[in-house]
Amino acid sequence: MMGSRFRVAIVGRPNVGKSTLFNRLTRTRRALVDRRPGMTRDRICGLAKWSGRTFEVMDTGGITPGDREHIPEQVLRQVEVAIREADLILLVVDVREGLQPLDESLCSMLRARGREPVLVVNKVETLRMETEALQFHALGLKLLFPVSAEHNLQMEPLLGEIVSRLPDAAPGAAEAEEIRVAIIGRPNVGKSSLLNRIVGEERSIVTSIPGTTRDAVDTLVRVGDQAYRFVDTAGIRRKSKTVEVAEKLSVVMARKNLERADVALLVLDASEPPTTLDAIIGRYAQDAGVSILIMVNKSDLMPSDPETRAAMTAAYRDRMPALVFAPLAYVSAKTGSGASRIFARVDRAYEGRMIRVGTSELNVYLERHVANALTPEGSPRKSRLKYACQVATGPPTFVFFTRGSGKLDLPTRRHLARRLRERYHFHATPIRILQRTGKRRQGLS
Repeated sequence: MMGSRFRVAIVGRPNVGKSTLFNRLTRTRRALVDRRPGMTRDRICGLAKWSGRTFEVMDTGGITPGDREHIPEQVLRQVEVAIREADLILLVVDVREGLQPLDESLCSMLRARGREPVLVVNKVETLRMETEALQFHALGLKLLFPVSAEHNLQMEPLLGEIVSRLPDAAPGAAEAEEIRVAIIGRPNVGKSSLLNRIVGEERSIVTSIPGTTRDAVDTLVRVGDQAYRFVDTAGIRRKSKTVEVAEKLSVVMARKNLERADVALLVLDASEPPTTLDAIIGRYAQDAGVSILIMVNKSDLMPSDPETRAAMTAAYRDRMPALVFAPLAYVSAKTGSGASRIFARVDRAYEGRMIRVGTSELNVYLERHVANALTPEGSPRKSRLKYACQVATGPPTFVFFTRGSGKLDLPTRRHLARRLRERYHFHATPIRILQRTGKRRQGLS
C-alpha cells in the first residue's frame, strides 16, 4: 500500500516554476530546472519539514489540456493520479505572464474534481509584482500566496498554511525508517515497467522511446510496518550518446540519486547480451556504496530451461566480475514473474549492509584465518596486520592498521573483502577497506 504521510501536489501549466518550488520546499535539487518547458514529465516525490512537522511534496509535469501527443497525454494522467492522492493541491501561476486562459482552465478542472487548490503566485520579487499578483483573485480562490521560490521570498506564510492542515501527530509517534531503493540501468531495459509492477499501479511513464524518464521518480510503499522509497532513475547512457542538456542532467541526477540510496536494483535486459555499459553502471553503484541486486528483466522472452539460465548467468558474471557479491535474479515486469520476491530481497540486502562486527571478535577471526594473507610469501617476518576495526555500516567500512608503509594491493583487498563477506554475511553489499600505516592513512575501496 502507499504511504500515509500528508501529501501536497504541485500543479500548473508548463514553466511557471513548479520544480523550483518543489526544490525549495524539499530543500533539494531533485527536480530538473530549465527555462525550457516540459522538463518534468513524471511526478516526483520528496519530503519537506517545517516547524518540526514533515509532509510529502509531489511535483508534476506541466499540464496542457487537450494536447494529445503521447508523452503530454501521459503527463496529464500522472497529474490526475497526483490530484487523487494529494491531501492538498498547490496551483502555481506566473506573475510575470499574468493570468492566462490555461490557468483558468486548470482551476476549473480542479474544481470539477471537487478539489479547491491553494493558489501560489510565483516569481514575485518586487513590491510592484506583489501588486500585480492581486489580479489572480479573479480565479475566485480563497487563499493566494505571492512567493519567489527561486529567491526564497515569502515562503514562510505558505509553509505555515500547509503545516496548519497536517493532522495532529500521535503522542510519541516516530517516523518509520525508510529503505531507499534506486532502480538503475541502461535506457529501455524496463526500469519504469518494473517499478510499476512492484508498486502495483502506473507510477512512471512507460513508452517504447528510450530515455523517457528524465527525473528520478520517488514512490513510497509500505509493506507491513516497513516503508520503501523506490527511485526510478533516468537510463544511463555513455557520455558520447547524451546529446540534449536535459539528458546530460538526467544522467548526473541518476548518479546523485545512487548516493542517497541503500539498495540499487540494477536492471538488465534478458533479450540482449550483457554489455560493457551494464558493467559501468554497476560500478557507479558500487562506488556509491549501495547494496546491489541484479534484476534480469524480460525473462519471459528467454527460454526457462536450467541450461539456458545457467549459461546466461555465467555470461553476466563474466561481463561484471566486480559485482560477484551481487545476487542475480530473473524477473518479468510484463508478467510479474519474480516481482513479488523483490521486497524480501531488498530486506536481506539492507540487513547485510547494516551488520556491525565487534573489534575483539573481528581481530580474533583475522588473526586465525586472514593474517597469513598479509604476510609476504616466504618471509620469516610476522604479519603486516596489527589490528582492524569496523568504523561504519551502510556500507560496511573497515580500517586495517598495518606495519610498514606499503599499500595493500588490489588482490589482497579483494581477498579480505571476500573473507569478511563469507564470515559475517554482508549480503549484496560492497565492503570498503581503509588502510592506516605508521606514516599515513590510505583509502581503499
